[in-house]
Amino acid sequence: MDKGKYFRRIPKVDILLEEAKTEGLLTKYDRNLVVAGIRQVTDELRSFLGGCEDEQAAAGRLDTVMEQLKERLEEQDRCRVQRVINGTGTILHTNLGRAPIGERHAEYLGHVVTGYSNLEYDLDTGRRGERYSHFEDLVCQITGGEAAVAVNNNAAAVLLILSALVKGKEAIVSRGELVEIGGKFRIPEVMEQSGGILREVGTTNKTRLEDYRAAMGENTGAILKVHTSNYRITGFTESVGIEELAGLGVEFGVPVIEDLGSGVMVDLSAYGLSHEPMVQESIRRGADIVCFSGDKLLGGPQAGIITGKKEYIDKMKRHPLMRAMRIDKFTVTVLEQIFREYRTPSRLEQNLPVFAMLSQSGKRLKEKAARLAGSLHIPEKDAVIQLESCDSQVGGGALPGEVIESCGVTVRGKTIACEELEEKLRKGKPPVICRVEKDRIWLDMRTIQDEEIPQVAERLNKIFGDMHI
Repeated sequence: MDKGKYFRRIPKVDILLEEAKTEGLLTKYDRNLVVAGIRQVTDELRSFLGGCEDEQAAAGRLDTVMEQLKERLEEQDRCRVQRVINGTGTILHTNLGRAPIGERHAEYLGHVVTGYSNLEYDLDTGRRGERYSHFEDLVCQITGGEAAVAVNNNAAAVLLILSALVKGKEAIVSRGELVEIGGKFRIPEVMEQSGGILREVGTTNKTRLEDYRAAMGENTGAILKVHTSNYRITGFTESVGIEELAGLGVEFGVPVIEDLGSGVMVDLSAYGLSHEPMVQESIRRGADIVCFSGDKLLGGPQAGIITGKKEYIDKMKRHPLMRAMRIDKFTVTVLEQIFREYRTPSRLEQNLPVFAMLSQSGKRLKEKAARLAGSLHIPEKDAVIQLESCDSQVGGGALPGEVIESCGVTVRGKTIACEELEEKLRKGKPPVICRVEKDRIWLDMRTIQDEEIPQVAERLNKIFGDMHI
């Protein structure tokens, strides 16, 4: 292969720029972006030709330079954060943004943030207000706490609590609760960062009330209980409930803090899941401070919500870290809307997508699966399409090991590898994220919304249809 012949065919930048102008690219994109795109495409072309021994492939690459440029510019112009279709069956998928919010809440958010708002302005008095006041009363009404505040996530909430209440003092924690919750966020390291002193008690599998009592002393600043929401220790185990710890805290005059993580506000046994500790239960049983996530089983935006005794919350509000961790107008607006929903728990399934997904019946899921399968027009020689029972999960570090019976559509390609089909779905518009098991892709209908079914069908039909062009 005479590579020199092909290298000489690489168009010059000015020629491609003129062609780009004719194609209308200079109208659509800034000239500097087009020039940079041309240089990237031609550099890649030189690299490709340098290692190519196939004359047909080389000629084909040269003949499609302008198409390559258009694709490059379109890719660079596309927003990196996109809406995706979640076909994995994991409701609180950490990599896919955890809890989605409802259309009504998104619409109201758009209404507020596209103009000015009373984020820190009291409309009644005409004076400066507090951003947390928009949802603080709601949180207290629902949980029974005396006051509430929120920061940008639950890790920040734990750090703020410990920094404000335990700095220079000991916080007593069971060894079985020294968790890592993801992203290398470890309770001992957060404790060190806060200036608190970690005092471990008990063992990994057994901690008793007397272990806590024996550790109490003049330098005790708090008792910390961490709900192990992302793993389970079973078998020969023993732990101390929040009610007993609260009594110990009262006896020694120190606050009892509970990190509940998932932020459960309703009894999950109604959805066929194990009962998880609820925020209002913790407050009712005597916890002085409770913190939890906003974007897990609460069903809202990323946030770390803290509620409990006013004297402790006020210390946090005055702490220097509070401003560094404060939430913005987007989060404040959505949080208020989410907490308003909890005033009428019977409507959660209609208004919060997390509970809508949890509450779908087997019959409903089968209907959705049949609708998707019936919309696929893929020849039998190209793929095997089946409706299959499968298992969904809550995800997001909540209810580990528990599965929810579900129904999905599986596709096993005969003319395309499973991995290639998954990649094409993932890289399409819109991206469809699925599971790959047993040489098939699995599309769990629990996390695919009704309005997304035609989009999934269109993507699959196009992928297999393009194979015959």
